[in-house]
Amino acid sequence: MYTEFYRLKGEPFMLTPDHQFYYESRVHAQAMAHLMYGLKRGEGFIVITGEVGAGKTTIIRRLCATIGAEDIVAAHIVTTLLSGDELLRMVCSNFGIADVPEEKDGVIRRLQAFFEEIGRAGHKGLLIVDEAQNLSAESLEELRMLSNFQVGSTSPCQIFLVGQPQFRRVLANPDLEQLRQRVIASYHLGGLSPDECGDYVLHRLTRVGWSNDPVFRPDALQAIFQHTEGIPRRINTLCNRLLLLGFLDNVHEFSGEEVARVAADMAQEMGSLQTVASNEFGGLAVGRDEMAFAERLGNVEHRLDLHEKSISRIYQGFRQTALALADVVLGPGRSRAG
Repeated sequence: MYTEFYRLKGEPFMLTPDHQFYYESRVHAQAMAHLMYGLKRGEGFIVITGEVGAGKTTIIRRLCATIGAEDIVAAHIVTTLLSGDELLRMVCSNFGIADVPEEKDGVIRRLQAFFEEIGRAGHKGLLIVDEAQNLSAESLEELRMLSNFQVGSTSPCQIFLVGQPQFRRVLANPDLEQLRQRVIASYHLGGLSPDECGDYVLHRLTRVGWSNDPVFRPDALQAIFQHTEGIPRRINTLCNRLLLLGFLDNVHEFSGEEVARVAADMAQEMGSLQTVASNEFGGLAVGRDEMAFAERLGNVEHRLDLHEKSISRIYQGFRQTALALADVVLGPGRSRAG
């Protein structure tokens, strides 16, 4: 629709994280520097936190796209409410480890053998755990145990923990003192500055062949910052709607007035959604503001999908155990035949 109208080669403000649109603001450069420092140190944990939509996943994907695959064997997992055992199995799966034993101690030995194997080949393991605020103290303790592995005098696996601000409260758990002692660097990813917000908008447009159509007046860029607080995903949401308005109303130059109009429409829509949510969930508190609430609603479907996949894995595990027990009682193959 608006891409053809403005002669763009693609959509500049997709909500899905894409490292090809990576914009290196001051805060994003700082976060990347912390991650690179962790890779060079090669031990302990690096913790990166940030608001919903601040660009944490984009930074991680940018990192994975730039590190040398000949040196680093990386696994990037997005966690949900997993037990310690489930988390270890997910780690195995994302590293591509086959023939994982059923018993927990066997899983740990298999992971250790894997890290020793890549270490002997001159590689380093990198485990990136996204949405880390969902991890329980039990799961975090399992990750700490992984950091105990050694090949010679070095650690064969570096672990990055990436999550929303509440992850810092999770780490404050008194039971996680040993893990906190292994955090070698930590950084909180904030929003863009007003100038960076404007540069970010133009950067994303340039990536899809923008040739100054539409024009963004300075007051439009200022208004975008005011309505989004410099949070990249909020900027994308607002600008996507702004370009759609431009297409529908034949606008080729945006001012602060058009931005305010779109922001007001979105606020009204989110207000309606808040009313529905309040009625459905008994008045539970929702987002801090309208756009943050929209982001959280957008995350619900994704998290439900993760939960369904987790439940499916648990079911398959129970089913295999039940069949194995039936084989013992009825004889090999009898349970499947019946």
